[in-house]
Amino acid sequence: MDPIEEKTSKTVDIYRDTWVRFLGYANEVGEAFRALVPKSLVWGSYAVATVYVTADAVDKGKKAAVAHGDNPGKTTRVAVAVVDTFVWQALASVIIPGFTINRVCAASLHLLGKTTKLPLPVRKWTTTAIGLSTIPFIISPIDRGVDYLLDASIRKVYNEEEKHK
Repeated sequence: MDPIEEKTSKTVDIYRDTWVRFLGYANEVGEAFRALVPKSLVWGSYAVATVYVTADAVDKGKKAAVAHGDNPGKTTRVAVAVVDTFVWQALASVIIPGFTINRVCAASLHLLGKTTKLPLPVRKWTTTAIGLSTIPFIISPIDRGVDYLLDASIRKVYNEEEKHK
């Protein structure tokens, strides 16, 4: 099959294959701007990311429901799809990267204050630039780490349940 045909015949997952995926990174952007914006905007960025995570989990549950039709074990498979997606996305898109960017920005602001004579507004904007520029570098390692974590923990439970059916 022609690679172009193969690519176009693939189903597009709006939560993974379109611009919508960037909504999951809203909280990292919020954390990068924490030194410059009101805290309510940072928390709002977490709300956007959490809505994204929840919507993706619901979508994967609906797809699992359709895929399993009226087969026995459908409820369990749908629940596993929802829980696995929600936990993975919560860790990989919200909790770990949000914490990481928060700490990178806090450390940057602290170090700039200790090692430079830059005025506070310049230090804050520099911290924001450092936080924003860090985001692309943390995504892949965090995603792989969360895959490993889930494969070594809750996914073992899912797989054990499947073996006993």
